[in-house]
Amino acid sequence: MTIAASLFDAPAADPALSPRIDAVIDRALAEKRIVGTVVLAARDGRLVYSRAAGLADREAGRPVREDTVFLYASLTKPIVTAAALRLVEEGRIALADPVTKYLPDFRPKLADGTEPVITIHHLLTHTAGLIYGFTEPADGPYHRAGVSDGLDVPGRSFADNLRRIASAPLAFAPGSAWAYSLALDVLGAALEVAAGESLGEIVRRRVTEPLGLEDTGFAPPDRSRLAAAYADAALEPVRMGETYTIPESREFPGLRYSPGRIFDPASYPSGGAGMAGTAGDFLVFLEALRRGGAPILNAETVQAMATSQIARLAMPQSPGTTFGYGFALVTDPAAAGVPMTAGTWRWGGVYGHSWFVDPARRLSVVGLTNTALEGMKGEFVTDLRAAIYAGLD
Repeated sequence: MTIAASLFDAPAADPALSPRIDAVIDRALAEKRIVGTVVLAARDGRLVYSRAAGLADREAGRPVREDTVFLYASLTKPIVTAAALRLVEEGRIALADPVTKYLPDFRPKLADGTEPVITIHHLLTHTAGLIYGFTEPADGPYHRAGVSDGLDVPGRSFADNLRRIASAPLAFAPGSAWAYSLALDVLGAALEVAAGESLGEIVRRRVTEPLGLEDTGFAPPDRSRLAAAYADAALEPVRMGETYTIPESREFPGLRYSPGRIFDPASYPSGGAGMAGTAGDFLVFLEALRRGGAPILNAETVQAMATSQIARLAMPQSPGTTFGYGFALVTDPAAAGVPMTAGTWRWGGVYGHSWFVDPARRLSVVGLTNTALEGMKGEFVTDLRAAIYAGLD
């Protein structure tokens, strides 16, 4: 039996869990904090909660369905990480390889002009000295170089963006600090050279096809099923147009979106933010990892993903948390302010998503919304976690 079949063909609804999560979703919709959502929860490999609610397209009156496709944003990262680690298993790349082995012209320098070695491991762990443009001031070097964060600038090529990134100074010496960054975009370009395939083909052959994920990739399978993108606003979420920038008055000011980027075939496949897919597909992917990695990865590789890879480096503004390969790990739930068990994997996506896997509780949860940033780190996320853990044995 496939992972998808065990989850969706043999659900085991939890009658105590459903009303708690339903109340969270209903309240968020009624208060107009989110426009639409799909929430899935699995325990012991069986689906215990599933609901699609709200609108995929508010202006058209199109409801969210369980097969609604969402722009994944950073849900892309663990999928591309898994593909990269599969290439490691195949002997195509090594974690200690310098990035210049695959991208000889990618040679960003430190502020003093020295050129350090950046490795595949540095890229996978966000310790390469790279950043995201939205994390720097408006006059910062990434802005001055016109770097795309992988969410904007439709039609931008890999070569163009890599050149712009490399022209900006590194924020720190590789391996000396942690900073959320465009590292997975650089990694994607390196993987293409190493495998001699497009990033989309690498991911398809090594992750989505083995898992039967027909709705997940760097282009939506059906444009009519794609959820419209919305952003937080005072009265109700506003629909993003061709471009949208988070205003200075809100968190992540300056973060730029181009929801239609994914439809431009000239846009490079962003390994950090470029995929789209369904909640169900992402749950199948998480469950594959939670169960040990088959059929995409060896158990030892998954164990490495779920182990801190950044030694004693701190994750700024994330107490009680460290980073493995592809996602963060909760080390101290009290310090992190979360109800999860120590060892829980988690991350999100800036189009409005959150997810976590609590291996000790044998629990995987996916909450996708079409509302940024409420669906990633707003009250909806906090309330959803609380509802799930209330009374959990």
